Amino acid sequence: MSATHRLSSADAAWLHMDRPTNLMVINSVLLFDERVDWGRLADVVRRRLVERYPRFHQRVGESRVALDGPHWQEDPDFDLDRHLHRRGLPAPGDEQALRDLAGDLAAMSLDRGKPLWDMYLIDGPGNGCAVIVRMHHCIADGIALAQVMLSLTDTAPEGEAQDAAPAERGHNGSPWPWALVQESVRTLTHPRRALELLDALAADAQALAKLVFTPRDTPSVLKRDAGAARSVAWSRPLSLERVKRIAHAQGATVNDVLLAAVSGALRGYLADRGEAPHELRTLVPVNLRAPEEPIPRELGNRFGLVFLTLPVDLSSRRERLRELKRRMDEIKSSPQGPVSYAVLEAIGLTPPEVESRVIDIFTAKATAVMTNVPGPRETVYLAGSPLRAVLV
Repeated sequence: MSATHRLSSADAAWLHMDRPTNLMVINSVLLFDERVDWGRLADVVRRRLVERYPRFHQRVGESRVALDGPHWQEDPDFDLDRHLHRRGLPAPGDEQALRDLAGDLAAMSLDRGKPLWDMYLIDGPGNGCAVIVRMHHCIADGIALAQVMLSLTDTAPEGEAQDAAPAERGHNGSPWPWALVQESVRTLTHPRRALELLDALAADAQALAKLVFTPRDTPSVLKRDAGAARSVAWSRPLSLERVKRIAHAQGATVNDVLLAAVSGALRGYLADRGEAPHELRTLVPVNLRAPEEPIPRELGNRFGLVFLTLPVDLSSRRERLRELKRRMDEIKSSPQGPVSYAVLEAIGLTPPEVESRVIDIFTAKATAVMTNVPGPRETVYLAGSPLRAVLV
C-alpha cells in the first residue's frame, strides 16, 4: 500500500471551501499566436509537471475518522491522458467563443477520483491556440502555481527550462520547536525583546479582531446569490510602462493604480444600474513566501487574506488613488496577512461541518476578490511556441 501524506490544515481548508456555486479552482488561460504541438506539450507536462511535483499524480482521500483529515495518496490508475484534453472552438471560432468555453470549463467541478487538475489545448481562435489550465486551490496558491507553470516554459524555442529543480522538502510555515526555544531564550535575556513581543501580540490581536468582527459587506447589485454558471472575460492589454509612469508620478505602486482604476470602473457600474456608488469591501491575497524561497515539491498554500475596502464612493480619480494607497500602506504595515493565514490553518483543523459554516461567515464579509499574479517579464516558449499572454 502506498504512503499517504496528510494535507496541511490550510490546504484542507481550501479543499473544503468548494461549493457548486463557488469552486476553489484556479483557472488560467495561456494565449498563443500559433498552434502548440500536442505531442511535445504532453512530453513537457509529463517531465516537468507530473514527474517533478508529486501532487500532480496524487489524489485526495478523505479519512473516515473526522479528526484525521484528508490526505494525499498515489493514484493507482494515474493516466496522463485523463488530464490532457484537446478541443476545437465551437462556431464561429473567435475569441468570444474561447471566452465562452473558458466560462463553461470554469463551472465544472474537478473529478475527486483522480488528481485535481486538468489541461486543455484549444485549437483557435484563428491560426492560434490557447491552453486552459485548471488546478484545485488545495494543491497550491496562485504564486506557487504561476512558478510551476513558468517551469514548463523555455527562454528559446528549442531550449531546456532554466528553472532549478524544486526543493526536496518544504514545510507549511509552522515554526520548528528549536526556533521556539531560541525565541524564548532571547525573550528571557533581553527585556526589550519582551516589550517588542507584547507590541506584536497587541497588533496581532487587533488584526484578529478586524477579521472576526468586520460586518457583512453592504448589499449591492454586485452581491447576490451566485449561480453555477460562469462568465470569463479579459480586456485588451494595458501598457505597463504607462501604469508605472502614473504610479511613479503619484508616489504609488502599480497595484495601487490598478485597484484605483477598478474602483472607478465599479463606480460606473453601480451608477449605470441606478445604485448610488458606495464603498465595496474585497478580499486581497497576501503572499507569505520569501522572494528567494524555492517552491517545494509538495507545493501548498502560503498566503493570507486581508480586507481592503475600495473607495468606490469617491468621484475624483486622484482622490481614489490617494485613498487607495493610504489603505494599502496601512495593510502592508499590519500583521493581517500572517494572522489570517493562522486563522485559515485553525479553520482547517475543525470538522468539515464547522469549517463550512465559519468559511461562509467570512466570505459574506466581502463582495469580491482582487488578486495579482506576476507573469513572465520576457518572451517564453511552451513546447516550442511563443506565449503571447497569460490570464489567471
